[in-house]
Amino acid sequence: MREKIRALALFSGGLDSALAIKVVQEQGVEVIALNFVSHFFGGKNEKAENMAKQLGIKLEYIDFKKRHTVVVKDPVYGRGKNMNPCIDCHSLMFKIAGELLEEYDAQFVISGEVLGQRPMSQNPQALEKVKKLSGMEDLILRPLSGKLLPPSKAEREGWIKREGLLDINGRSRHRQMELMDYYGLVEYPSPGGGCLLTDPGYSSRLKVLEEDGLLEEEHAWLFKLIKEARFFRLSKARYLFVGRNFESNETIDDMRRKENLSCYIYSNGVPGPHMVANTILTDEETEFAKNLFSRYSKVKGKEKVKLILNGEEVEVNVVDLEKLDEKIKLYQQM
Repeated sequence: MREKIRALALFSGGLDSALAIKVVQEQGVEVIALNFVSHFFGGKNEKAENMAKQLGIKLEYIDFKKRHTVVVKDPVYGRGKNMNPCIDCHSLMFKIAGELLEEYDAQFVISGEVLGQRPMSQNPQALEKVKKLSGMEDLILRPLSGKLLPPSKAEREGWIKREGLLDINGRSRHRQMELMDYYGLVEYPSPGGGCLLTDPGYSSRLKVLEEDGLLEEEHAWLFKLIKEARFFRLSKARYLFVGRNFESNETIDDMRRKENLSCYIYSNGVPGPHMVANTILTDEETEFAKNLFSRYSKVKGKEKVKLILNGEEVEVNVVDLEKLDEKIKLYQQM
């Protein structure tokens, strides 16, 4: 009788990772799903958990923020179009999954990668680079394109039959959609997206942190604020963040408490943004911040408004919006 074979899966909860698990499950392999959590993707979410339930698998969240930040800062194989070091990122996830094999009593690792789906990071050469950099070599199995790739240890050892693997190639998702219908899997996240590092706007803001020497784990709170709030660079490594909405204000409040930031602006009387800076503002910058509050508040800079600046109530006069917009263009990071 064959011993129980178990695999660990890199699992986003999306289309391809779900299908990869299903293909392997059909060969009698037990699968444990690993959802990797960085500052830029992953984390507890209802859709991934619903998909795990449909697949009948255990879902584990693996926090690799610190190690991932190092990779984002200095990737061996460089970055894609934006700030995304896809080859190094996938390699790191495989490496960590390999480190967990013994803990979960598993024999190999699978992923939903499809040959040719992403021309830069899922071509044959890139997939081999991932294997080499991860140190996992042939312990990696990619079930959706397995027939098109060299045999893995799982096949040679008889844990998986090659004829049960698929030969999907290219960017079309038509075949995956058919398989999802065949397996009766529903409510999966849309393909693509999910990683902030592939977003041009976010990447340009993160690049500012990198240029200012702040792409470091100790400054990770900034990674969240540049996503959630309006971002103004006053000078090198000196920033002002302005809330966009209720959720953004909540994030700013949370970061102010956690990081013990002293420069804080809000109003008890007029709906408007909460604002925080990672530095002590000059008098000129303080005036700019006050005018920004008025501009983005309910009064739109057209009426006098009272706000709380570092614990003290101050009044802001009607704003010269044309002059303010020039300063906004100077400082705001889009």
